Amino acid sequence: MKKNENSYKKSGVDISLANKLVKHISYLSKKNVKKKNSYSQKDIIGGFGSLFDISNIKISEPVIVSCTDGVGTKIDLANKFKKFDTIGIDLVAMCVNDLIVQGAKPLFFLDYIAVGKLDFTKTKSIIKGIFKGCEISKCKLIGGETAEMPGIYSKNKFDLAGFSVGIVSKKKILHKKKVKKNDIVLAIPSNGIHSNGYSLVRSIVKKNKIPDNLKKEILKPTKIYSKEILKLTNKNLINAAAHITGGGLIENLLRSIPDKFTLNIDLSKIKILKIFKWLKSKNISDQEMMRTFNCGIGFCLIVHKKNFEKIKKLFPKKYTPYEIGYISKNKEKVNLKNSLKW
Repeated sequence: MKKNENSYKKSGVDISLANKLVKHISYLSKKNVKKKNSYSQKDIIGGFGSLFDISNIKISEPVIVSCTDGVGTKIDLANKFKKFDTIGIDLVAMCVNDLIVQGAKPLFFLDYIAVGKLDFTKTKSIIKGIFKGCEISKCKLIGGETAEMPGIYSKNKFDLAGFSVGIVSKKKILHKKKVKKNDIVLAIPSNGIHSNGYSLVRSIVKKNKIPDNLKKEILKPTKIYSKEILKLTNKNLINAAAHITGGGLIENLLRSIPDKFTLNIDLSKIKILKIFKWLKSKNISDQEMMRTFNCGIGFCLIVHKKNFEKIKKLFPKKYTPYEIGYISKNKEKVNLKNSLKW
């Protein structure tokens, strides 16, 4: 090629490096994926479409559930602290935690990574986290796309998106129609900020020094709840559920309750994590905290009170559900009692 000749590589896109990355992903996939429910990974990774065999899944009246999501501006702090090995777990968690709200078992996951300039080591680290998230949720990474987009993203910037598919029997779908008067609301603890509210977190971190004991909390990966929730759905112990993400506790719970019922929550019962107490101290109102962050609750269950003791036994101590409210039939849509205890 002549020195002054135009090329894709000169314009900022390195196809050879991208192909090297595909080979690395294929290698990881063959190490991590069992043969059951999938075709040869050698044929899948790098192909035009991904294949997943559902013929071995024994489930009556199967219904496919799909979710897509990203991790928002948490990726900017991953860049700031140069920590990329857990952001992929966040990506899987944000999709899988939505799937299990319907009671669906995660089957497979696909990722989309967009970068300004492909950094092989950095992207490998991100993908390592995605594989880890898939391992935790027992789903397969069966494909994806890495797009090098010079001029759209600056050199070190990147973005992530994920897509996941699960399956559930029609008779086991969790739906707000199953919610009854006098059901109780259970809070399952989060393990930190998860992946919502990071535009506000970044603003605060820019102006304030993070205490040493809280630095690890900023990029702690989102808790994946699939193992515990699927145990409960198999035993028919849940009526409805809610993943506490953008909009906070109340807005997400309301999505899982019929219009004819009232959501009653005792705010004083919420077990607030230290990272949220620190954020709250930076002049943020209670209302803003509740709408922006999970404040210590990552997932909620709406259940019959008689099932509470059985449910608690299926969780590790750190994530044991606790009661924060109940469902009634009143004119109000929401009834909040007491205040958050900071």
